[in-house]
Amino acid sequence: MRDLVKLLSFLLRLSKGMPYSRLMMIGIIVAGVVSGLANTGMIGLINSLLTKGGATPSRLGWAFVGLCVALPVFRLISQVLLIHWSQRSLLGLRLQLCRRILAAPLRQLEGIGPHRLLAVVTTDISQIVEALVNLPLLFMHSAIFLSCLVYLGWLSWSVLLKVLGFIVLGVLTYQIPVRSAMGYLTRSRQRLDALLKHIRALTEGTKELKMHGFRREAFLSDVETSAKALQKENRQGGIIFSAASAWGQVLFFVVVGLLLFVLPRYQSLPSSVMIGFTLVLFHLMTPLEVLLNNFPNLGRAAVSVRTIERLGLSLSQADNEQDLTLPAPVVSGWNRLELRGIKHTYRAEGKGGESESFALGPIDLEFRAGELVFLVGGNGSGKTTLAKLLLGLYEPEEGEIRCDGQPVTGDTRGLYREGFSVVFSDFFLFERLLGLNKPVIDADARKYLEQLRLEQKVRIEEGVLSTLDLSQGQRKRLALLTAYLEDRPCYLFDEWAADQDPMFKEIFYLELLPELKARGKTVFVISHDDHYYHVADRVVKLDYGQVEYDRSIAEFLGQFVAAEAGGRGR
Repeated sequence: MRDLVKLLSFLLRLSKGMPYSRLMMIGIIVAGVVSGLANTGMIGLINSLLTKGGATPSRLGWAFVGLCVALPVFRLISQVLLIHWSQRSLLGLRLQLCRRILAAPLRQLEGIGPHRLLAVVTTDISQIVEALVNLPLLFMHSAIFLSCLVYLGWLSWSVLLKVLGFIVLGVLTYQIPVRSAMGYLTRSRQRLDALLKHIRALTEGTKELKMHGFRREAFLSDVETSAKALQKENRQGGIIFSAASAWGQVLFFVVVGLLLFVLPRYQSLPSSVMIGFTLVLFHLMTPLEVLLNNFPNLGRAAVSVRTIERLGLSLSQADNEQDLTLPAPVVSGWNRLELRGIKHTYRAEGKGGESESFALGPIDLEFRAGELVFLVGGNGSGKTTLAKLLLGLYEPEEGEIRCDGQPVTGDTRGLYREGFSVVFSDFFLFERLLGLNKPVIDADARKYLEQLRLEQKVRIEEGVLSTLDLSQGQRKRLALLTAYLEDRPCYLFDEWAADQDPMFKEIFYLELLPELKARGKTVFVISHDDHYYHVADRVVKLDYGQVEYDRSIAEFLGQFVAAEAGGRGR
């Protein structure tokens, strides 16, 4: 019952703001309930005909015809509405969850991991929709069950109370194994995350696995272990649910046996009551079987709902970031960008379960529009974390970012990000130039393809790239092309030149970056190529999460001149 309540609560949140879906769901439930009541009415009519004897009144004949029409008509209405509603729900649920994922903070998504997000969007959504699709059927059979009990009460309240007492006993004993089975289903969902993590490693690490036989066998052993663990939990949960379902059916046979062989010894009952109770109880076997067999689906769906909510992606949760379909970016036309007391901490589980952390900050920096700034430092110094804070992908734990004196808040952070074009070190390429629907987009793209020496490799027609099957350096050039086409006020490049040959490194540092600066763009470059630092206006160096120095290029180059002079003096 708790699983059903959990699912119905989720259903109400899903249909919030979708009155058409709510009306359709109400129609499905009403049609299912009417079909169930018609089913019980047919049983009552048949019992009446069997016990009355003699000629059949014409009104009962017409009632029989009416029920024969109502049963299939309302069931068909329920099923047709269900088909439309289930497909709309599946689409709406996936789209809403995708929006929730995109609205969630990046640190939260990084903590969840891509394998868990994949499980949510695929498996969890399918489990929930499968259970939702069966809800009208459950309502129909629940209506049959309850209306049959009402009919039995009309036949004999005293006998019904005895039957209900036994049914309550059966429900209580049924709940014991069901709770155990739910534990297996919960653990099964956790095992699925582990298996999908291995599958993701399989797709992304195929080359490495092919190159090392022992590594490949060890990996397959891990996959087999995860798959067997998942299989074991599913099998045990399924067996317990099947046993509980069989126990429920046995209880009904026991009730019928008590009614036929035991109760007549202590209570005299009319034959009409005996026939009615026996007929109805046997008729209840089908609704009972349907209800019991759907408990596993309801259980899995409830586990999926709890998983989504535990990951912080609940549909009832308010968006963390403002809708991006608003006017011009916050950073458009800015003059001064300030980082004041910015702090951010990474926390991770180390060996032995001890918590390990890396702290960035406090950082105090100020940037001017049109500057070309190099962010430098060793691996693990905090450059990429600072970049994500600067871009608005991370929300500072302490401090704030100000744009011309105005703080960037949760309401404006999404728009603030719209002012940046970025090529990350772990960039992703889309096959289409998404969101770039300018009339001359193909012509502009072809111009940049020539500048990046890709015109012989890639064609662009109607914003679609002909291929992504390129070397890593060429793919990065395509990512740079996309950033150029966005034509935003600020650019950030994270180790863009790391995969380029010497010629393209020179083109990037000596042609492309000065060109962006000449166009009035503010450019941030994360780089280890110190022999190109001279093209920058400033160099900001980080070390262990702190700003070691922030110098103009004249000061930066001056220190090397002074160092060389000092070396010659010695």
